[in-house]
Amino acid sequence: MTINERFEEIIKVLFGGNKRAFAKAVGINPTVVENVVGARKGKPSYDVLVKVCANANISAEWLLFGSEKNLITDVFNIRKDLTLSVTPEDVAEEGGMPLKTVFTKGKKTIPKQSVSIGEAVHKVPKGSSEGIPLIPLDAVAGFPAESGGGVRLEDCERYVIPEFENKGANFLIRVSGDSMVPLYYSGDLLACRKITDIRFFQWGTVYVLETSQGVLVKRVQESADHADSILCVSENSSVHHPFLLPRDDIRSLSIIIGLVRLV
Repeated sequence: MTINERFEEIIKVLFGGNKRAFAKAVGINPTVVENVVGARKGKPSYDVLVKVCANANISAEWLLFGSEKNLITDVFNIRKDLTLSVTPEDVAEEGGMPLKTVFTKGKKTIPKQSVSIGEAVHKVPKGSSEGIPLIPLDAVAGFPAESGGGVRLEDCERYVIPEFENKGANFLIRVSGDSMVPLYYSGDLLACRKITDIRFFQWGTVYVLETSQGVLVKRVQESADHADSILCVSENSSVHHPFLLPRDDIRSLSIIIGLVRLV
C-alpha cells in the first residue's frame, strides 16, 4: 500500500469518503487532498503529514510506512485512538453477548464472526465490576462517585474493550447532537481518560469538558485576546459556531482515546 492509498484509507474509514471534510478537519486545502488521492498521485509535503497526524490523530508510523503483514494490526494502527465499528443487532441487552466488529481494509473485509476481535469486545451483565462503565453525560465530573453523591459504578452499563482498557480508559460516554460531525456522530460511544491537571491544553485537540453548561465535546484552541478563556470549536462549524469558555468554568477534563460506532 502506497502513502497515497493510506491517505485514501483515512478518508474512507474516518471521514466516510468525504475528501472536503477530511481537508477541513486537518486544516489543509482541498486541492492538496485531490493532488494526493486524485489522478496525479502526488506525494504529500512534510507540513501536510504533520497536520494529518496531529489534527486527525493518525499514527505517523502507519502513515509513513504502513503494514501489510497483519490486516487487523494495520487497521488498529491507522489511528492512535482505535476506532471500532459495531452493528446495532450485535449490542446485547443483557448477558454479555459479544459486539461483533467489522473492519474494512482495501478490498478485504474482516468477517463479523472474527473471534480475535469480536468476542473480545462485549457488554457485561449488570452488577459486574469488569469492563469500562458507560456513564450519564451529567455525571462526568462526579465520576467515580464520592461517598454520598455522584453516579454509582454498580448502576452503569459496562463494556469490555481490551484495546481501550489497555490505554487507560476510565469511562465511556454517548455522543448527542451533530456539532462534531463528521468526526463524531450522535450515538457514538467515546472512550475517555480523565486528566487531573486541567490547567494545560494541547491546542487543536478534542477534549470532553464538564462545565456549568453541561458536558461538551469540542476541539480546543487558544484564545489570543482572552487569556482567561479557551476557544471551543465544533467540527460542524457551518451550524455550530466557535465560542469562548472561561477556564474557571471547567470542572473536569478528559481526553478521548477511542470510539465505538454503531453502523
